[in-house]
Amino acid sequence: MRFGTAGKLLAVAGVAALAAVGAATQAAAQKTQVTVYTALENDQLGPYKQALEAENPTIDIVWLRDSTGVVTARFMAEKDNPRADVVWGLAASSMALFDANGLLEPYTPPATKDLKPLFRSGKTPDSWVGMDAFLAVVCFNNAEAAKAKAPKPVTWDDLTKPEFKGQVVMPHPASSGTGYLTIAAWLQMMGEEKGWQYMDKLHDNIAVYTHSGSAPCVQAARGERLIGIGFDMRGASEKTKGAPIEVVVPKEGVGWEMEATGIVKGTKNLEAAQKLVDWTVTKKASELYGKFYAVVAHPDVKAAPPNWPDGAEQAMIKNDINWMASNRERILAEWTKRYDAKSAPR
Repeated sequence: MRFGTAGKLLAVAGVAALAAVGAATQAAAQKTQVTVYTALENDQLGPYKQALEAENPTIDIVWLRDSTGVVTARFMAEKDNPRADVVWGLAASSMALFDANGLLEPYTPPATKDLKPLFRSGKTPDSWVGMDAFLAVVCFNNAEAAKAKAPKPVTWDDLTKPEFKGQVVMPHPASSGTGYLTIAAWLQMMGEEKGWQYMDKLHDNIAVYTHSGSAPCVQAARGERLIGIGFDMRGASEKTKGAPIEVVVPKEGVGWEMEATGIVKGTKNLEAAQKLVDWTVTKKASELYGKFYAVVAHPDVKAAPPNWPDGAEQAMIKNDINWMASNRERILAEWTKRYDAKSAPR
């Protein structure tokens, strides 16, 4: 059989198409699926996956995403038969819990040396590496306060003043990471005896304990309450939208927590997991984290958004992440016994 010019072109095109399909199939076969447990927000998953895989084309991230508490509980329940390869974007206190149970593979990515010391696990090699940090601040509604002739609080103790009775909201520490980091900070700053005494006094002024770290600043922004103890980035964003609030950093310092990354001990995809974690500590990664958080691991990335409070990073207390992890159940049980009556319904 003889082919005309058109036939020859079709034949060549067919061979090229087959070759392309073969190459794509081969590339897909060469990719390593890496199962990643995370508490990152849904709108972060796509950009993080795209950025990492662009520089690591042999890796295919498969996310399992839920809230911090759910991911932590699931991971601990699976400790005898881990199903994740990497944990990327989970509270460092959860990572410290995993480490205490021998569930993380020690590994220090090369670029870790360039990060702020705060974002290291403190071990050699590291058990986990931090990404970004979130803080507890006070959102204060200036407009409503002027009507009530209430003074702006400048210390944590100011929140217990009688003029704020029924006008303070804060997150429930068992439901919200922001809530737990807040009470853990008070107990560390004041000592446990004085810390509980402070929370007893504050409880008299609390209107409700919300199940969201963002809700208190939103309620303050709307004028529903004078004061919301909440997530730093939400306070800044509400003020940027035009809310008549001031984002206050109490002078004693602020509690904080960080998101962190680590490799699961026993992963069958160790090489791919190490490549993934290597990328998560780069400057490029911190630039991506900076789209969502003001405080990130790389010192050269300045990510503070408009209306984020000056001096907030410097006000971060000396926080013992391991203490937060090992005392969590005890602290939450005591808190629930004392204060759960004012919790918002679920």
